[in-house]
This record gives sequence, structure tokens and C-alpha cells, in this order.
Amino acid sequence: MGAADEAGREPTPAADTMDGRRRELTSLRTKLFYGSGSIAFGVKDNGFQTILLPFYNLVLHVPAQLVGLAIFVALVVDAFLDPVVGQISDNLRSRWGRRHPLMYLSALPVAVSYLLLWNPPHWSQGALFFYLVIVAIVVRTFITFYEIPSSALVPELTEDYDERTSFVGYRVFFAWYGGLSMSLLAFLVFMHADAAHKVGQLNPVGYSRYGLTAAVVMFVAILISAAGTHRFIPLFRKPAARRLTLLQYGREMLATLNNRAFLVLLVAAVFLNLATGLVFALSFYVNTFFWKINNTQIAFLTFATFIAVLLGFAVALPLSRRFGKKLSATMMFALGLTINSTPLVLGLFGVLAAKASPGLVWLLFGATAIGSGLAIGSSIMIVSMIADIVEDSEKRTGRRSEGLFFAGNSFIQKAASGGGLFGSGLVLWAAHFPSDRMPGNVEPHIVWNFAVLYLSTVVVLYAIGFLIISRFPIDRAAHAETLRQLAAQAGAGLIDRPPAPMV
Repeated sequence: MGAADEAGREPTPAADTMDGRRRELTSLRTKLFYGSGSIAFGVKDNGFQTILLPFYNLVLHVPAQLVGLAIFVALVVDAFLDPVVGQISDNLRSRWGRRHPLMYLSALPVAVSYLLLWNPPHWSQGALFFYLVIVAIVVRTFITFYEIPSSALVPELTEDYDERTSFVGYRVFFAWYGGLSMSLLAFLVFMHADAAHKVGQLNPVGYSRYGLTAAVVMFVAILISAAGTHRFIPLFRKPAARRLTLLQYGREMLATLNNRAFLVLLVAAVFLNLATGLVFALSFYVNTFFWKINNTQIAFLTFATFIAVLLGFAVALPLSRRFGKKLSATMMFALGLTINSTPLVLGLFGVLAAKASPGLVWLLFGATAIGSGLAIGSSIMIVSMIADIVEDSEKRTGRRSEGLFFAGNSFIQKAASGGGLFGSGLVLWAAHFPSDRMPGNVEPHIVWNFAVLYLSTVVVLYAIGFLIISRFPIDRAAHAETLRQLAAQAGAGLIDRPPAPMV
């Protein structure tokens, strides 16, 4: 740019500025700003999935099935808000575009509500159940007003099949590192044993300090990401002014979501997120009661997940380019699940001693680093597939619905994860797992039954999910053909599409 255009006109300073911004859309700087906002989501998700159940169950002594039910109710209620937020975001008209006003407005409510979650009043078990339901709904609702608009930026930042995997990779990277860092702080810094609490994981003071720190981190991450991508707002889509009734909006939402590719991912996501909810909620119990490792050793295993995130981030884009997203996701996940499950299988059959020896901890470290790394790389591919559905839908409906598709995925993710958390309470109940015993004082047969129920349920759910993903119809060639058809429609004046980003 900088020379006269085809019509002989010299470009204006404003045009040069816009072209410069287009070139920066896929820069490393943009990806870092964009991805950093997912720290907030990662902190929230890690907290909900790993320590919220044991905090209310083992520390506050609310029965596990009630805690699981409370989290399930909260997540399902919040999940129904996701499509509404997605539709609002897709059709919002403001001088700050469609996404950023909602992102900015979410920061403070997210922080305050998350702080309240970890500092409950001294109420009865029944009252704490209702407190958990209400506060969890508030937390998930406000994080939705950030996460859905932010996720929906990926298809606007780039149309490239592989660049989308790169953007999602940064998002997943920061989400995992944000959640893992807070988890590490919780186990190493906040959860100290004292005279009244011989096990650091059971000290309520640590959870309170964790909540305050996490709230501040979430607030800052949201504002940094929103401000860092703010300058690209003029390049993003601006919806046409429309006056529709609520019924018309509802019909439009259903018509948009009735997309074969999206429905395949939606059904698969139900099984995958049910399994994920179980894994995150019950890993605390597996590590503490089956393997009998302490909070310091659990924190050490967290470092393995740091390595896993780097591995998943490093292999996702090269494999996407080599094999495509669907095949890469399936291969990585199958291998990762096998590696992750092997130590527990060996422990159940007595081949591997279930005691906190250095050799055991290192074995768990290696399995987590490699197995979880492959699974994380697989998840990057799946989220990137959602971005590819946007143009397929635009071709069929004439509408850009980034927010709605990511909201639909979030809806299922939250509802199914809530089902997984509820299911985790049922697994503990079915195994007759007590809520008032110290590690080492639970009968061995109860721990063994719990581990068998946990492992078999997780493996079956994950396997079904990935069998369904094998039916996903959009590959690199199909995506390229869709972009070609949309470009032809734009050239004929049938649709309005902005210029593609300069890379």
C-alpha cells in the first residue's frame, strides 16, 4: 500500500491506518492480547472443576451429592443464557462494535462474584446449598458476557483455516496457564496445614485467599485483552439495523443453529464435556485418596500440566496443516487418553502400588505431561472447527453468527460439564464415599470401587464423543470452497463482506 490505487487516487492517511491495522490482525502481538483474556475463563473453569466440589464438600461438609446438584443447577441455568448473549453480541450496534462493550462491562461483576463464591457465610448445610446455587449462577452469567463475545472474535480476526487454529491455540494456552497458575498458588501458597487442619487441602483460610487473588487476576485479564484488541473494532463486521420481534429472533436463532456440521460438534460436545467435568471434579479425590499424595505432590503434578499445555500448543498447528483438524484431533486424543489412563489401570490391578512414592509421582508426572498434552492439542482443533462453521452458515443463511455458534458450543459445554459435576457427586455416592474421613481412613474397597466407576465412565464418554466427531463434514477443501463461493457472492453484490486481513 502507499501507491496510487487502481482508480489513480492517492490513499488517504485514514486508509493507510486501516491497512496497517489489517496487517496487524494476525500478528503475534494481537494473538497475545487476544489470548490473554482467556486467563479469566481459565481461572474460573479450573476453580469450578477442581476445587469447588472438595471445598464445599470436605471443608464446609455439604454432602457431595448436594454440591454436585448445586453446581449442575447453576451451570444449566447459566447455559440457557449463552445463546441469548450470542444473539445480542451478533446484533449489537455501538461505536465500540459488537463485542467490546459486553467484554468491558463484565470485568468487575466477574471479579466480585468470584470472590463471594470462596467466602461463604457461616450457614447451615441447607442454606449453603442455596448460596452456592445463586452465587455460581451469578459467576457463570457474568463470565458469559465476556467469554462469548471474545470467542466470537476469532472468525473476524482471520478467515484462514490454519490461522484460526493458531488463534485458538493462544486462547487455550492462556486459559490453561491462567487456571493452572492459580491452582499452583492454591496448593503451594494458600493451602497451609496448621494445628487445626493437618491436611492443607482442608484449611478454609487457603480458599479465601485463593478467591481474592483469583478475582483480581480475572479483572485485570479481561480489561487487558479488551483494550489490546480495541483498535481493530473498525475492521470488524457491523450488523445491519433491523427491527425484529423476540419471536423472530428466536426463529432466526434456531434456523442458524440447524447446521449439520454444528449439530455434529454439539452432540459430540455433550459426551466430551460430561467426561471432562468428571475428570476435573474427581481428580482431587483420585490423587488424595487413591494415590495418597499430599498437596505439595499435587502441586508438582500441576507442573506436568504446564508442560502438557506447551506440548498441545506446539503440535496443534503443525498437525492441523499436515492432516487437517478432524483427523489430527481424533489421533491425538486416542493416544492421549490411553497414556493418561494407564497408571490408574495398573494401580487398580495391583501392578502399580497405590502409595505416594517418588517413582509413582514421576510416573504420574510423565503420563500427565504427554497424555494431557495430546488431549489439549485435540481440544484446540475442535474449537477451531467451530470457527469454520461460521462461513458455512453464512453461505446458507446470509448471516454472520459468530457469537451464536460459540454461544451454542458454550451452552452445551456448560450444561454437560454441569452434568459431569453432578455425575461426580453420583459416582462418590454410588461408591459410598464418606465426606468426613481423612486420607488413609477410607476403607480400601470403597476407594477401589470409586476408582473403577470413575475410570470406566470417563473412558466410555470420551470414546463416544470422538466417534461422533469423525462425522464432521468440513475439511480444508470444503472451507476453501465456501470462501470462494462467498467471495463470488460479494463480487456480484449479493452479500456485504469486508476485505480479508492482510498477512
